[in-house]
Formats: sequence, C-alpha cells, structure tokens
Amino acid sequence: MKLRNRHKSFDGWVEFYEHDSRATQSPMRFSLYRPPGSEKHPVLYWLSGLTCTEENFTQKSGIQRYLAKYKIACVAMDTTPRNLNLPNETATWELGAGAGYYVNATQEPWAKHYRMYDYVAHELPELISSEFNIDGSRQGIFGHSMGGHGALMIGLRNPENYRSISAFAPICAPSQSPRSQRAFQAYLGADTRTWQEYDTCALLAQVQTRLPILIDQGEDDEFKDAFLQPGLLKAAAFKNDYPIEFRFHPGYDHSYYFVASFIENHIAFHARFLS
Repeated sequence: MKLRNRHKSFDGWVEFYEHDSRATQSPMRFSLYRPPGSEKHPVLYWLSGLTCTEENFTQKSGIQRYLAKYKIACVAMDTTPRNLNLPNETATWELGAGAGYYVNATQEPWAKHYRMYDYVAHELPELISSEFNIDGSRQGIFGHSMGGHGALMIGLRNPENYRSISAFAPICAPSQSPRSQRAFQAYLGADTRTWQEYDTCALLAQVQTRLPILIDQGEDDEFKDAFLQPGLLKAAAFKNDYPIEFRFHPGYDHSYYFVASFIENHIAFHARFLS
C-alpha cells in the first residue's frame, strides 16, 4: 500500500493511498481522514456518485471539521478501477470508469475488474481495520447519488457489519430507472431477476434487521423524479414497515453544495450509533 499524499486538517490527517486490490485485480485508490487522538476510532465509509474519484467528496464536502469534532474516521474510495483499456471504458459518464454502481459485474468486458461490491463490502474494510487504528466493529456507511444507492444496498445486505446508513439524493430503484437499467444490463446481463439483489426497493422486502437510515433529498434536484425516484423508496419503506427518516429540502439541487449544507447532520446522525 502506497501513501500518495497527506494533509493536516483540524488536527487530524487527510491521507490518500493506492493499493493492489484482489477484488478488482487492479490498483485502487482511497482517501482516509484520521481524526486527532490515539484511541481506536469508529469509521464511516463514503460512496461517491457517477464520475467521481476518491478526491471529490474529500475536497468538496467540508467533512473534516465534523469528523474531528465527533472523533470519527472516514474512508472515501474511487468509484471504479481506472485505466484498464477496456472497450468503451470511457465512452460515456454513465458506464465504465467512474460508473461502477457498486455491483459485481458478471458480463464481459467488465466481469474481471468491476467488482465494486466485493471491494466495498469486504476487501476495503478488512484492509482499513488491519492497517490503521480503526475500530472495525463500529462502522457506518453513507453516500451520494450512485453512492447513495451503493450505501443503502450494501448496508441492507450486510447489516451485521454496519450500525447506521445515510444517503444524499440516492438512486433508489436502479432496476426501474431507464438510465441505470442500461448500466445494470451491461454489468449484470438481461436477466432482471439478478438485478434485484442490488436494488434498495427490492431489498427492503427481504431484510430482517432494521438499521437506522437517514436520507436527504433536494427538492430542486434535476435528477429527482426520472432518475433518483425517492417516491418509490418511500412507498417500499412504508409497505415493508421499514422506518426511514426522509428529509426533503426546497431549493437544493444535486450538487456538492447540497451535500456540504447537511453533512454535519449526517455525521451527528451516525455518531449516535457509533459511539
């Protein structure tokens, strides 16, 4: 594992690493914020949206101030492997590099490397807990847009590994949105039954453990109705008696200005369960 860069921030450290991943069989990058103090810290895993790298959230959210305040570490990983020279790897922002949807691809040319579910749910937490002063028994997961989908889906599928879940403007039902359906078909094939294990609305009907979930959504988000579909998730939560805290915010769009506006609320939410 290679330390690429580090910056002191609110008496803690923002660090950027690269390592060889067994899940993706490629180099992967992540950022880590280590708050001040020598004790073992709980950790949040942040999943970013389409086109993002490990740097977008780390630089734009303003989260370090609040991680230092609540003494919580935070990991933000790249959204896919990079520079693999796969066909159509960079042809569109909705598929390929930066658009992994946090699934384990089963279709060529993606199947060998695009295994972001295994990377996020298993490999990276194991690496973080073994290499850093992190308490792996106190984990939360959160994300934005495609990453909000990933956080909800991975948290619901692995409730034993997390204490809390939150999301900003998540893609709530990727198997029902034409834009994400194209990616699901490319990664998972035409059998839509296999898509359901990566769809939050479908998973709500199956889960037994009910983790606390917070979701923030901007009312003026240009992707809200056609792509994100929060109404479908609200209906699924109600139907399956799953208590999710939804908050809708007039005037806010899909940008990191929205994320930065409410990021402290999310850190405080997770801190209640990670302490």
